[in-house]
Amino acid sequence: MSKNGKAVKRELDDEGTESSKDLLSNEDACDDSFKASSLAVSDDVEGKDRDLEEGSEAEEERPAWSSKVQYILAQVGFSVGLGNVWRFPYLCQKNGGGAYLVPYLILLVLIGIPLFFLELAVGQRIRRGSIGVWNYISPRMGGIGFASCVVCFFVALYYNVIIGWSLFYFSQSFQQPLPWHECPLVKNQSLTIVEPECEKSSATTYYWYRSALDISDSISQGGGLNWRMTLCLLAAWTLVCLAMIKGIQSSGKVMYFSSLFPYVVLICFLVRALLLTGSLDGIRHMFTPKLEIMLEPKVWREAATQVFFALGLGFGGVIAFSSYNKRDNNCHFDAVLVSFINFFTSVLATLVVFAVLGFKANIMNEKCVTLNTKRIRGYLGNQISDDLIPKHINFSHVTAEDYLAITNVLKEVKEGDYTKLGLDPCRIEDELNQAVQGTGLAFIAFTEAMTHFPASPFWSVMFFLMLVNLGLGSMFGTIEGIITPLVDTFKVRKEFLTVGCCLLAFSIGLIFVQRSGNYFVAMFDDYSATLPLLIVVILENVAVAWVYGTDKFFEDLKDMLGFSPFRFYYYMWKYITPLVLMALLATSFIQLGMTPPTYSAWIEELAQERSVRYPGWGVAVCITLIVVAILPVPVVFCLRFFGLLDEGAGGLSAVSYKKGRMIKEDARPEDGDDASLIHGKSPSEAPSPLPPGKSIYRKQSGAGEPDTTPNGRYGIGYLMADGPDTPDAPESRSSSPKPAEQNNWSSCPLINVRVH
Repeated sequence: MSKNGKAVKRELDDEGTESSKDLLSNEDACDDSFKASSLAVSDDVEGKDRDLEEGSEAEEERPAWSSKVQYILAQVGFSVGLGNVWRFPYLCQKNGGGAYLVPYLILLVLIGIPLFFLELAVGQRIRRGSIGVWNYISPRMGGIGFASCVVCFFVALYYNVIIGWSLFYFSQSFQQPLPWHECPLVKNQSLTIVEPECEKSSATTYYWYRSALDISDSISQGGGLNWRMTLCLLAAWTLVCLAMIKGIQSSGKVMYFSSLFPYVVLICFLVRALLLTGSLDGIRHMFTPKLEIMLEPKVWREAATQVFFALGLGFGGVIAFSSYNKRDNNCHFDAVLVSFINFFTSVLATLVVFAVLGFKANIMNEKCVTLNTKRIRGYLGNQISDDLIPKHINFSHVTAEDYLAITNVLKEVKEGDYTKLGLDPCRIEDELNQAVQGTGLAFIAFTEAMTHFPASPFWSVMFFLMLVNLGLGSMFGTIEGIITPLVDTFKVRKEFLTVGCCLLAFSIGLIFVQRSGNYFVAMFDDYSATLPLLIVVILENVAVAWVYGTDKFFEDLKDMLGFSPFRFYYYMWKYITPLVLMALLATSFIQLGMTPPTYSAWIEELAQERSVRYPGWGVAVCITLIVVAILPVPVVFCLRFFGLLDEGAGGLSAVSYKKGRMIKEDARPEDGDDASLIHGKSPSEAPSPLPPGKSIYRKQSGAGEPDTTPNGRYGIGYLMADGPDTPDAPESRSSSPKPAEQNNWSSCPLINVRVH
């Protein structure tokens, strides 16, 4: 980052706008009248943090968390989401059971905690959203913040649809029996038969695809809006809008319920599931390690991706939430605490899921044994001799062990003819090995298991209310990642921006509640976030570690925290984490190139899912989602590299000011910026921005147009005391000027204005 000398001007009682970067530069106050100047940054909100020294009216009106507990719950609510419940258990099941926890923990330490700590630190100290933070650190890489906002908007579009689905199931759970308990009956002329599509699949599968989604056969068949899901989506966006309309002042209070309630439900489910038959089979299956699978590169890639998304890195929500913290908050402790809470939540959710799936596997296995026992009884006396059946077998009640004994005998005797009998193996392990993730786990497998629970409507209400709360907690952070940067940058009313954003998102989100909407949800989930977020986080790491400098960042952290972080983070940020992220990005591109874009379509005639390639326009949409999300990064870089956009513009945000003075200084040659992000030099220590022999003079109000500097540009700064919460504030204030100096402009310390 370079430091340019600019012409600096101030005018009494004039209102204007300038970059917050200049506001944060190290300028000394030269008279009491200017110390009383005020900054109009945002609306008055009670309980705000002061960014300037106490006693000064010139303070940044920025909200603050009412307590540390509220802040931790907000970060936990954002990072702990639906993925902890329906993706982490699936990855455990798919990638070696308990052995999967080993690569996950290793990568959590190598990339998860360091990057989470990095985002918390920059947000807390610069006290801006993602746009302001990355503009401040490196203006040419300021597009990172805009890319984060775009990705957040894409994710919010489809994520709230999932909350709408959960609201629909929640509203349908107040029935006994549950509506997805059995297949519906239809009249076929004079006969009443089971719905064929349901009979071919299952009651819960049929209810999900036909009753809830009323899904079409392909993404090209829109089929019109599903009015019930449209109302649920409207309800979901209304909840989000009402909770976010006052920013953290309103959402922070909701966090107490939305963040804690899921843990109550998970613990209740775990206790209840452990009392069910077969639950221990599921937990035993989960923790049985398959070490040979752990050595596959795919397992490590999927573990890294899960760590990456579980903590919400790159969305901007982490930065936005931490920007409302006090300057001396121990964000290192927060990073470690929230990361491990997230990990243990995933393990707790996995225990619950496998305990319930173990119970379901036993139920399904009993049905399999009953069905195949009827087949064996039909074969007796014809294809199977009665003598082959062990004497202790009672056909009125055949257990899984009895069925296994019968099939073992038949395999030995029949040998080649055994397969002709068409008997299924009926093993619990086969049921548990059926990998189910995402909506299939939540809305099909789990709902089917709950139909066998005593008091099933109660457990269904609790489960889907938990999903709604998990989704809302993540949505709050996602929306905050959009609203906070835009409010900081463009100074719009937060209430108007929140309502406008929610209305726009609901309008666009109507494509997700048509009959083919589920396919668009899968498209956005696969392509709008994965690669763009990975690129954003890599650029964040590079911007701090290599552009700004790891050594200077460590000094900043020492100044902010009061202690120097472990040297471990130095090597992680500078070498290990970027290499791991680059390897993850390379493998993601390879996988994308080797695997054509496909989606799972529900075929009504077959009553099953089938993998189908996207049509040409669908592939174009997938590519567009990736390009649009990343486009702000090269656009901002090129605009600033070629001088089409002033690198001082929008450094953090535009700030209105009053009662300022306008002074003028000549430009000086560009030199290296040796000031730290946080631990800046005091004005008295800073080198003079003026060449020898030049002076600063006061421009009287009402005077003519000031002369410009040779490049014709002005840099506007403030004569104000360094506040304890501004990024460039020195640790201690220099001695106050003498009374005589306060009215003598020639003796005022020179203003060190830095425009990035």
